[in-house]
Amino acid sequence: MEDSETLSALLDRRASEVPDSLALVTSDGQTVSYAELERLSRRVAAWLTAQGLTSGDRVAVWLVNRIEWIALLYGASRVGVGIVAVNTRYRGTELQHILSRSGASMLVLDAQFRKIDFLSLLQDVNPDSVPDLSRIALLGREEPQPDTILGRKVVRFSLSDLSDGEAAQSVSAPDDLAVLFSTSGTTKLPKLVMHTQRTLSSHTGNLSRAFGFAEDGARLLGALPLCGVFGLNPVLAALAGGATVYLMEAFDGKEAVELIEKHSITHAFGSDEMFRRILESATEEKPMPAARIVGFAALQAGASELARDAWSRGVPMTGMYGASEVNALFSKQPDHLPLDEQIKAGGVPVSPEAHVRIRDVETGELLPAGKNGIIEIRAPSNFTGYWNDPDATAKAIDAEGFYSTGDMGMLREDGSFVYEARIDDAMRLSGFLVNPGEVEDVLKEIEGVEDAQVIAVTLEGKMRSAAFIIPAPGASPDPDHVIAETGRLMAAFKVPARVWVVDQFPVTESANGMKIQRGQLRKMAAERLEKEKY
Repeated sequence: MEDSETLSALLDRRASEVPDSLALVTSDGQTVSYAELERLSRRVAAWLTAQGLTSGDRVAVWLVNRIEWIALLYGASRVGVGIVAVNTRYRGTELQHILSRSGASMLVLDAQFRKIDFLSLLQDVNPDSVPDLSRIALLGREEPQPDTILGRKVVRFSLSDLSDGEAAQSVSAPDDLAVLFSTSGTTKLPKLVMHTQRTLSSHTGNLSRAFGFAEDGARLLGALPLCGVFGLNPVLAALAGGATVYLMEAFDGKEAVELIEKHSITHAFGSDEMFRRILESATEEKPMPAARIVGFAALQAGASELARDAWSRGVPMTGMYGASEVNALFSKQPDHLPLDEQIKAGGVPVSPEAHVRIRDVETGELLPAGKNGIIEIRAPSNFTGYWNDPDATAKAIDAEGFYSTGDMGMLREDGSFVYEARIDDAMRLSGFLVNPGEVEDVLKEIEGVEDAQVIAVTLEGKMRSAAFIIPAPGASPDPDHVIAETGRLMAAFKVPARVWVVDQFPVTESANGMKIQRGQLRKMAAERLEKEKY
């Protein structure tokens, strides 16, 4: 497989080898073979050209997981048009920011999905803020469509309406923009991460080989939104390998279990929350009997306990690492490691050309194995920069091409690495860099504590740890007792100076699932400490 090529070229090669094999199966039973997907992508390329889009233009896709999303990506790849992946959870302000920032010429959307009225949400966009947007494409429906929206011409986009007419000439190149992904920050409007045909196709090839998508019977559960790398990367890898993708429009635990059982799903990737819902919805003790690779990202507290439980039920949840800037599933923990190490985020990069190093936060020196600092990555899958943001790009990528992830971690002696925490969440206590997860694990061992989140606070001019805990059902843990018990179990400088009992942690939605808002926890802590003064 040639990796330095376009995404559409990868599809063409697979379609020529296994034309009749199933490529996509949707939640409502639609099926698309590899030959049909290739044909659809050529029709879409011709349609984009007929709409006036040319190489270098961008089309924003605001859709749930549908065949149209995949067909648009491969079709755009043929004619050098970039896709702007818009999160379906975005609302007025975020949508306006993405459309304005990206300079998209066209927006493709469905008028409505379940209870979400996308047309109404679109009305919150200020037309003057999106001068580059020339037309809006609505998925084909029986009901009449408006002639204009936001003062822009409305066109119909329906795969069934597209013909095999004059096919567009492929004019794209490996270094053309392929997709703009949004970063998933919880406090600022997202930046746009640039990936070219080359960065995506090289990672797609490596993933397909590393995860065995070309092996007989490989079947992927496409459960995460295609608008994020965690959802799109495994789908592209599966299609490059000739596997079948079972595409879910939106994740539902019960529906996922049904698909897994009915179709003997072998590959699944998602957040800890996603697999928690699968395990809770499953009636069988072994809910994924055909599982070969189950990769997960820990976005919420309690992920380690969940993973251990999953293994006991035959679901081999394995730690991985990824980010929009380096693509999802960048690395995977080796199978030979003990379970407690195998479920940690990080691992060995899927690309043999990737380099991971650790830099000291304070001195800037590169660190040996066993020392924690900032994870830096250089790999063929690295993004090429932030769209129209040279300052942010320069801060993120150094002269050697290494991307500074902003994540804290360490190298192992065997060359693999471990992700520990966001560097902003790491705590500098008594001169030591402490991973909050280390303290959280101890807190959760204390009777009466169901869950815990630890952040750093300033008390009497010194940095100290503080904890928010959720009580176990029926329990009423005393904060002073929790502090005392923690002091019995770990070094004094790590022991929380304050413990606050809460019913739940603040969370935010991302393309990959629910993330705990640690920034909001720090704000809550500051408010509580301020009240202590009065």
